[in-house]
Amino acid sequence: MPDLNRFQQYLKLADQLASFASKEELAECARLLAINIAHYESVHGALPLDETLQMAYSEEPNQAQIDLMTRGMETMVGVLGGIVQGFEPKQNH
Repeated sequence: MPDLNRFQQYLKLADQLASFASKEELAECARLLAINIAHYESVHGALPLDETLQMAYSEEPNQAQIDLMTRGMETMVGVLGGIVQGFEPKQNH
């Protein structure tokens, strides 16, 4: 059985962030992620939504699917965390 630990940690963190984010912050997160998807599709072509949904709801995902879902949760946590905490401009050193 593939290791789900890292995915579950990101999922828990995403749930925690979402629980105290406002409706407007959640909507902003969705908008930013949608822009990321649109950018990806403009460069690489359309994403296979049917395959993505099937993978997301698979009872026994394989390691490649878990890795992809983990990366997705990591991205969501980064975007939502930045919105909730306020994005800070990076300083060049």
